[in-house]
Amino acid sequence: FNVLLLTGHIPVKMIPSYINKVNLEESIKTAQVVVNLLCTEQKNRPIGFIGLNPHAGEHGLIGSEEMQIIKPTIEHMKYNGVNIEGPLVPDAAFLPNTWDKYSIFISPYHDQGLTAFKLIHGHESGVHITFGLPFIRTSVNHGTAKDIFGKDLAKPNSMIESIDWAKKLIDSDIKNINKLKLQFGDYENDYGSRHI
Repeated sequence: FNVLLLTGHIPVKMIPSYINKVNLEESIKTAQVVVNLLCTEQKNRPIGFIGLNPHAGEHGLIGSEEMQIIKPTIEHMKYNGVNIEGPLVPDAAFLPNTWDKYSIFISPYHDQGLTAFKLIHGHESGVHITFGLPFIRTSVNHGTAKDIFGKDLAKPNSMIESIDWAKKLIDSDIKNINKLKLQFGDYENDYGSRHI
C-alpha cells in the first residue's frame, strides 16, 4: 500500500494546527499526482483519507477536526472529481483487507502512517519520496542502516525501488509535482511489493 503524510517531523501537539482546508486540499492534489503514476489497476481505486482522532472522531465525540475540516474538504474534492473516501477510522485503515481497496492513504501525521507502513514492509521494501522540492528526491525506506555497515547484511530492494521511482518521476510531468506546496509532505511507497 501507499501512504502520503500530511505532516512530517513535527511535535504531536502541533498536528491539529496543520489540519486545515488548504493543507488538506494540497495533500489530496499531491496524492492524485502520485495515483496517476501508479499502474492502471491502482489508478481506479479511491484515495483513502485517514481521520486524525480515534474512531475518526466518532461524529464529534472524540474530536472536531473530522466533522469541521476533514469531511467537508473531502466532500468538496469529491464534488470536483477526485475519487476519495474518508475520513477512515485510523485503527482499522491499514488492515490487510484495505490494501487493495485504496490507491493511496493520506495520513494526517508521521507515526500514524509510517508505523503501519514499516510494520508491514520492514526494511526490505519501500521508497521515500519528498514533494515540494525544486528537484527529485527519493530515498530508501530504511534510512542509512548504520547498524549493519560492513556486515554484508544489506538488501538492495529498497534502493532499487528508490532508483526506479526516481526514473519514473523524471519521465513524468515532474513540474506538476514540484508546483505543489504541501508543507512537510512526504510520500511513502512500497513500489514493487506484492501489495501493489
